[in-house]
Amino acid sequence: MEGSFMKTGTLKQILLITDGCSNQGEDPIAMAALAKEQGITVNVIGVMEHDVIDEKGMREIENIALSGGGVSQVVYAKQLSQTVQMVTRKAMTQTLQGVVNRELQQILGGNKQVEDLPPDQRGEVMEVVDELGETVELEVLILVDTSASMEKKLPTVKEALLDLSLSLNARSGDNHFSVFVFPARKKEVENILDWTPNLGSLTSVFSKLTTGGITPTGPAIRVALSHFKKKRSIRSLFSRDDESFFEESV
Repeated sequence: MEGSFMKTGTLKQILLITDGCSNQGEDPIAMAALAKEQGITVNVIGVMEHDVIDEKGMREIENIALSGGGVSQVVYAKQLSQTVQMVTRKAMTQTLQGVVNRELQQILGGNKQVEDLPPDQRGEVMEVVDELGETVELEVLILVDTSASMEKKLPTVKEALLDLSLSLNARSGDNHFSVFVFPARKKEVENILDWTPNLGSLTSVFSKLTTGGITPTGPAIRVALSHFKKKRSIRSLFSRDDESFFEESV
């Protein structure tokens, strides 16, 4: 089971950190469904401050994660650090369990799930899931809402992301992080940190961020998807070149 998953590549997540409703561009719930189709999990953390988050915002947060096959959580800003780590880990386990369930169905037939196995076998399978969680390659693209109401929360977001980086880098598997903000100064979405194994450089970037304006959550998810594609297509371009080189050499 472990070997066959490793061949399929990398675990890909979008982590959306926001405190309110999207109000411009594509429907973020539809964009999250598109992400799921492309094998990318969408997780959402809603950041509250003194109970200021409306019911519409709560529903949107839950529905984006539901549509994106991910995990959602609404928290007070001061609890953000532990929540970011918990949501990321929980989503990893959930995704890996889904992969294992598909493997079981191929091996055993029917609609077998991990829960259907005898206790001993179930325990062994969960050990495989835990091990994969520590060893699989992980890409997390973080989308940070920088609309006006997030201004006071950005320092907490920065600290939470630095903690996330330290926590995940304790794994033996490779991690790659990328950070986008929305809205940006002159456009809806901006990449402020490209793929990196370490979020340490966020410290200098976050101090320069400006807040304000609209909340284009749907466009932010759409741009995030194309960023995963770009990374994958560059890699495949090199592998194709390698193959043609070897053919010519032979």
